[in-house]
Amino acid sequence: MKLNFLMLFLLIVPSLVGIAYGHTVDSVGEYRVEIGWMNEPVVSGETNAIEFYVSPLEPGLELEDQVFQNGVLDLKKTVKIKLIYKDQSITLPLSPDHNIPGKYHAFVNPTVSGFYQANILGTIENTTISLSMHPPKVAERSYIEFPEPSDLTVTQMIDGHTALIEDVSNLKKSVDDLEKTQLNNVGYAGIGVGVIGIIIAVIALVKSKN
Repeated sequence: MKLNFLMLFLLIVPSLVGIAYGHTVDSVGEYRVEIGWMNEPVVSGETNAIEFYVSPLEPGLELEDQVFQNGVLDLKKTVKIKLIYKDQSITLPLSPDHNIPGKYHAFVNPTVSGFYQANILGTIENTTISLSMHPPKVAERSYIEFPEPSDLTVTQMIDGHTALIEDVSNLKKSVDDLEKTQLNNVGYAGIGVGVIGIIIAVIALVKSKN
């Protein structure tokens, strides 16, 4: 029994690690750089920001052992982040964090889910930086919506259009019946068609707002 539980635990742990959120760390010249999302988990359609940390490397330590300390100031005008999603990109300015020296924000609203690439461009003091980094994946907004997504879904649109088509078909049948029963009264039939046309327009307007 204990052996089965241990095997199950070993299977679950790697999957938990795979969905963990965190920051990405790299180095350029004598500096440690780190990026990540300000709010995690990050979801599409929500205002967020790329967090950017810069600090000197401590001699004698491997990159994985380096920690953020003694942050580098005054990078607002010398460093920018170019955020890329597929074939689209936007250049984001840095805003310094007033409480943590060496920490900056590049505010953005990622509108679609997926993986983004952040190119760090400019100079850190006298060191040129042109570095591509990858923050954690942006999740679909519906991941955190409850009880229902606020946006109109494709299914809702299809259902609405189907209902509208049925309404139009029923009204058309009513027109046909009206024309059959009042063949000698063309004037009334014409008025009926006009009224039905107005009703169709009202139904379409109401459904589009819903």
